[in-house]
Amino acid sequence: RVYPPVPLDGWPRELAKLQVSGTELEDPEEPGEPAPGVPVLWLNPDVPMSAGKAMAQAGHGAQLAWWQLSGAERDAWREQGFPLAVRTAGAERWKELVESGLPVVRDAGFTEVAPGSCTVVAEHPALVG
Repeated sequence: RVYPPVPLDGWPRELAKLQVSGTELEDPEEPGEPAPGVPVLWLNPDVPMSAGKAMAQAGHGAQLAWWQLSGAERDAWREQGFPLAVRTAGAERWKELVESGLPVVRDAGFTEVAPGSCTVVAEHPALVG
């Protein structure tokens, strides 16, 4: 279900409390390279997002990858426990990813980023040709 984009104080209390907030994190170190064979959700280096927004966009990316997998590929990912990594792409890598044909999350622009902004590319090994 989708609730229309209205200010949070206009949402039912049960729905508003599901929103991610208070999660701005400071990582002292960059994350390492993702393990081989693990799907990676690549964040756009040119679109700043709060931690909550990045979490939502990563979720959308994982869902887009899921929809493009075959039944057997979905079963395999499920059996592995749905491993994945989230990383920010470098500028050149981002350009390659967007042009690769992999699933791309394009934001509707109701919150933090401009409409149509590409925020995440889902690179699942089964989708890489």
